[in-house]
Amino acid sequence: MQSRLPLTLAALLMAGAAHAAPCSIDVEGRPGKQFGPDRIVVPSTCKDFTVRLIHTGRNSKEKAGHNWVLTRTEDIDQVMVDGIKAGAEHEFLAPGDARILARTPMLGGGETASVTFPVARLRAGQSYTYYCSFPAHAQHMRGTLALQP
Repeated sequence: MQSRLPLTLAALLMAGAAHAAPCSIDVEGRPGKQFGPDRIVVPSTCKDFTVRLIHTGRNSKEKAGHNWVLTRTEDIDQVMVDGIKAGAEHEFLAPGDARILARTPMLGGGETASVTFPVARLRAGQSYTYYCSFPAHAQHMRGTLALQP
């Protein structure tokens, strides 16, 4: 009986790990100025959360780049205005802007990049929006992010 106890405990631990909430997600930047998915729920049990952006299009980053930028929803309009002023050399994001909670670099077609940020940066009940900062993309290419209570 004693020899089965370690096996039982190991099985329970593995089952718990298999059901643990994932602390990462793949997001596609698609042609037609769309993200997939357009909603992300971050488990509050995660210490850090990683977003891997995959640009599924073919265009260069200069012609139709995609990035993934996270802000509080209340900040997005001004972050976008300040980003356009910053220009292409800063990937349409104002350098040092503390309202940007996480971001990937601008990608061209077929490229992939990841960003990892501390979940402690998020607050339950706060509304977050992610978007692409490339000009004329942000109006359509955005999604919502929430911290799971």
